[in-house]
Amino acid sequence: MTGLALDSTQLDRYSRHIILDEVGPEGQQALLEGSALVVGAGGLGSPVIQYLAAAGVGRIGVVDDDEVERSNLQRQIIHADADVGRPKADSAAEYVRRLNPDVDVEPRETRLDPDNAADLIAEYDVVVDASDNFSTRYLVNDVARLTDTPVAHGSIYKFEGQVTTLVPGGPCYRCLFPEAPEPGEIPDCASTGVLGVLPGTVGCIQATEAVKLLLDAGEVLDGRLLFYDAMDTTFETVPYRRNPDCPVCGDDAIDSIEGIDYDHGCSVTAD
Repeated sequence: MTGLALDSTQLDRYSRHIILDEVGPEGQQALLEGSALVVGAGGLGSPVIQYLAAAGVGRIGVVDDDEVERSNLQRQIIHADADVGRPKADSAAEYVRRLNPDVDVEPRETRLDPDNAADLIAEYDVVVDASDNFSTRYLVNDVARLTDTPVAHGSIYKFEGQVTTLVPGGPCYRCLFPEAPEPGEIPDCASTGVLGVLPGTVGCIQATEAVKLLLDAGEVLDGRLLFYDAMDTTFETVPYRRNPDCPVCGDDAIDSIEGIDYDHGCSVTAD
């Protein structure tokens, strides 16, 4: 960082950050110069996008190929009734522009897939995995590991949520879950339901992890899986380790995602 360049409006906007010893003007400028890719603009992505934009993360990419449906509005709080039928990426981008003119928001109305993931992820300092399917989670994990990009991961189910942070050199998502469950084994929220406020809690924790990564401050959930139970209002943290036999972060790790079928099991097969 060559010098501070916060103007008077920014000093006012981010004053509650600046007076924190752990952030200060240098930290705020680091946020303004930082970038985050948010994969998914739904339940988890909504609070992530809100708080990263409010915090002044200077460049935010939003990847989502879905459109806003009325059933989304119970939990996907950056979208409104007037947005029904709009691409979520565009709706999210409009929300960010209204919230904070300091942020350069980059909507990507596409699905993250093996053809575009490496180019997209490599453009950003941190990835926030707010996706709702296993194929995308494994793809994000694998490509982020190959590009040395940290990932703030979150997932939700009915009344429960999970958060962990995957950093270069630490254990990855496959150390936790070596392979994806069979299709239909774990139902989605369309068939089981989800408490509307749950993704708000989980997404806020993901946003917190992303901000700490950009600030290089505090302890992130590296090697720790945080469980949240909204019905009992309990948090539990379970440690996990890097698996030396993991095909993505282990001793004999892959050097590309070529040949991995993310539509069927997401398993990595030996050559």
